[in-house]
Amino acid sequence: MMYQILDLPPNMIGFKAEWKVTKKDFEEVVIPCVEKHVEKMGQINYMLVLKTSVRNFTFFAWIKDALMGLRHITKWNRAAIVSDSKIIKLFTKIFSILIPGEFRAFSHKEIKSAINWVSKGIL
Repeated sequence: MMYQILDLPPNMIGFKAEWKVTKKDFEEVVIPCVEKHVEKMGQINYMLVLKTSVRNFTFFAWIKDALMGLRHITKWNRAAIVSDSKIIKLFTKIFSILIPGEFRAFSHKEIKSAINWVSKGIL
């Protein structure tokens, strides 16, 4: 399941992934919220808190996520991935080289730092 995190600064959007994440989660939760955010802000300041393994994302969830990212490829400003996984941290570092915008990984203990960093993206 993907849940929108509501108590964030207004210039950012965030989601928490728990248990199994499906295509439906992206279609009904993530994509509509991101579309509204892009329309309002003109850029994407994004945080994803992973409370589940990426293995729990279905294939079609990954496809929807990739398509969303590509659709707004020039809109990415800052994105934080919150996870204690070393693989996720490495993937985020590699991703930051390939995609426009700034991407950083934070541990779960650093969630407040992640919010502060992402929210400084648009002043």
